[in-house]
Amino acid sequence: MEKIIVLDFGGQYNQLIARRVRECNVYCEVKPYTTPLAELKAMEPMGFIFTGGPNSVYAEGSPQVDPAIFELGLPILGICYGCQLMAHTLGGQVTAAQEDTAREYGKTKTYFDTTCKLFKGLPAEGITWMSHGDYMAKVPAGFALTAHTDHCPNGAIADEARGFYGVQ
Repeated sequence: MEKIIVLDFGGQYNQLIARRVRECNVYCEVKPYTTPLAELKAMEPMGFIFTGGPNSVYAEGSPQVDPAIFELGLPILGICYGCQLMAHTLGGQVTAAQEDTAREYGKTKTYFDTTCKLFKGLPAEGITWMSHGDYMAKVPAGFALTAHTDHCPNGAIADEARGFYGVQ
């Protein structure tokens, strides 16, 4: 059975994400980010989705994930906090965005690299909803920038060789 695990980092859309996965006829469970990696592996998922959340990945006591999850050979999609957590854990740098750089909120014109598997079939530009106060100042080695806005050069990142994708 195909199965996706949504790891919840406190975002408000965890159930909506799970519902959308289920609408694709894929079994999906939402688990807290504190779920031990051994338990997650025992569920034999085909991939993970990391949700958003209200924290900053660089703050002391912020929700983290066992770094070994990135060594399982499974695809991971990080959304907002989940994207920043992936970048932070894999050697990138996440900092507070400034008003004149990458801080965004609301409807935002976004430009997509449609050669990326995540955006294949989409128009090269569209409107997305942005809500982030942090910024990936440096993305990890092996990641390409796959979407941007006028204010944020890294609206999405991808390491397609490992199946890691992140959207701001």
